[in-house]
Amino acid sequence: MISEKAKNITPFIVMEVLERASVLEKEGKNIIHLEVGEPDFNVPACVLKASETAMKQGRTHYTHSLGDPELRQEICNTYLKNYGVHISPEQVIVTSGTSPAILMVLFALCNPDDEIILSDPGYACYPNFISLSGAKMVKVPVYEEDGFQYRPENICSAITERTKAIMINSPMNPTGNLLSPKTLKSIAGFSPYIISDEIYHGLVYEDQAHSILEFTKRAFVLNGFSKLYAMTGLRLGYVIVPDEFVRPIQKLQQNLYICASSVAQRAGIAALREADADVEHMKNIYNERRKFMISRLRELGFRITVEPTGAFYVFVNAQHLSTDSYKLAFDILEKAHVGVTPGIDFGENGEGYLRFSYANSLENIIEGLNRLEKYIQEFKGL
Repeated sequence: MISEKAKNITPFIVMEVLERASVLEKEGKNIIHLEVGEPDFNVPACVLKASETAMKQGRTHYTHSLGDPELRQEICNTYLKNYGVHISPEQVIVTSGTSPAILMVLFALCNPDDEIILSDPGYACYPNFISLSGAKMVKVPVYEEDGFQYRPENICSAITERTKAIMINSPMNPTGNLLSPKTLKSIAGFSPYIISDEIYHGLVYEDQAHSILEFTKRAFVLNGFSKLYAMTGLRLGYVIVPDEFVRPIQKLQQNLYICASSVAQRAGIAALREADADVEHMKNIYNERRKFMISRLRELGFRITVEPTGAFYVFVNAQHLSTDSYKLAFDILEKAHVGVTPGIDFGENGEGYLRFSYANSLENIIEGLNRLEKYIQEFKGL
């Protein structure tokens, strides 16, 4: 018999869009991918060189379960340089991407029926992580007119004696919006721990991203190399944890994952030390795409109340076309051959929205949005 957990886990809809797109591509259709949140760049040259060197030097064995000490120190150096916060290498646990880190934090933090507060809309996989940990999610709606930022008073109303943590994500997936320092400070003032997903830090084009560690030490910080350094396939992330959680999470790592890839960890060291120019180059290109996409989507009639300034997403109100974002996204895929992500993937409060990713070439974005314009004209019978 299949377990209840396996039966009840919900699909990651963006992957189902991608998989349907793959079928259409095998049938000879040309698909423009604006659904996937994955950098379209190759890894920086220094990352490639470090990976090759590690292989040649035989650095292909287990590392310390907490991670390569050299990498952990570089992560500390990065947080000091970027945010002015002092953390110890002993607080850093290197993981095979941020998803294992999220799971281990929840396993270490939660007993059955404990509660985790998260935003709606929010990253699609958070609810399933929480469910698998045995905890319960408490969704707090966030709204377009606020740039999808939490309203601290709504968090306060959701806190109970069972609340273990508040999850935040800034820059945010799916919206691309940042939490303001004022909002972060307010959230840090609540009694539960904060789980801060900072995976899109560095991909900020206006304003500035702030780490939750600037405001509180009662926090778990998730970060990694997939987005900023275009290292998705290398599966390298980390979590910064309060001192008392180091040993529990280390034991989970030893049993569940042993350690992150030794080769990827050497690549991560090179990325932190040598890839600033590569990151700046990618950011400039992303920003050009961002500005074009926002302008063009507005021309097409989509509402964007607060312009996104981080990550590589634009989350648009598409209710003038349909309030069934799932049906709309797949109809766009089938008829216009453009992949987009339905807002319902990110929670009930995301219904009626679509997420567009500009992690694709400007040429493809132009073509994709031109196809979408034709689709909308036909949709409206123009």
